[in-house]
Amino acid sequence: MITYVARRVLASVPTLWGVATVVFVMARLLPGDPARVIAGVLASPEDVERIRQSMGLDKPLLVQYGYFLSSLLRFNLGTSAHTGQPVIEEIASRLPYTIELAAIALAIAVVVGLLAGIAAAIRRNTMLDLLISSFSVFGVSMPVYWLGLMMIIVFAIDFRLLPAAGAEEPTSIVMPALTLALFSLGLIARMTRSSMLEVLGQDFVRTARAKGAPIRTVVFRHALRNALLPIMTVIGLQFGSLLGGAVVTETVFAWPGVGRLLVDSIFFRDYPVMQGLVLMFGTTFVVINLLVDLLYAYVDPRIHYT
Repeated sequence: MITYVARRVLASVPTLWGVATVVFVMARLLPGDPARVIAGVLASPEDVERIRQSMGLDKPLLVQYGYFLSSLLRFNLGTSAHTGQPVIEEIASRLPYTIELAAIALAIAVVVGLLAGIAAAIRRNTMLDLLISSFSVFGVSMPVYWLGLMMIIVFAIDFRLLPAAGAEEPTSIVMPALTLALFSLGLIARMTRSSMLEVLGQDFVRTARAKGAPIRTVVFRHALRNALLPIMTVIGLQFGSLLGGAVVTETVFAWPGVGRLLVDSIFFRDYPVMQGLVLMFGTTFVVINLLVDLLYAYVDPRIHYT
């Protein structure tokens, strides 16, 4: 297991290097002069040039790239050009909000998605199956920004039940979490249904039923555990997607997480913050994929890592 983990960690290095290179290039392809954006339209040419020099933008692109990679090797993400604070501190102050939002959204998606997928598989080709499948397609197809705006109009403006934006009240997280969870919920429900249908038709499930095992035991102990591997893969990837998908949700609901920080950094052409956040998202995906692979052996003892 240790050898397998070490190999996976080493294999992730080229992936993260590729992510770093892409974000470095894409950030510099954005239109406009970042030094002018940071300085403001009323700044003098001297002030703009001073900011450009402080950000290293006056140097050739390859030199900037070399400085960027050397800073990453020292685990130094730089300093925000907009606020003057270290990028790590900027991310650390916003990250708990995003983790809270993503964790609650994932919990809703997993619980409701699993139960809905199991119910649809057990009641195959019934009205319940049709309703759950239709709702799953609705969740997967619905744009997050549109759903968020509709929820604000209905629950915050019309009925005045929930706060429209911000994170000042405990109930402020309800609408962002539901909005963010809907896509993952639909995906998990569809994957659970298809995996359960494949397992429910196998011989060991028919044998358990023939022996008179309760339906709850057949479904949850025998069928669900054997159907969990593809479902776990989807759940793991969805957690990483929720962190990235929070960019739109946090912007719509003014949630003070890293998603909104990324949008602000793009608006202000804050290269260090942009690069740090995208690298954080990429690292999160790599770590989650590794953890999901390791959980396979726990769920299915037949899997061994050699």
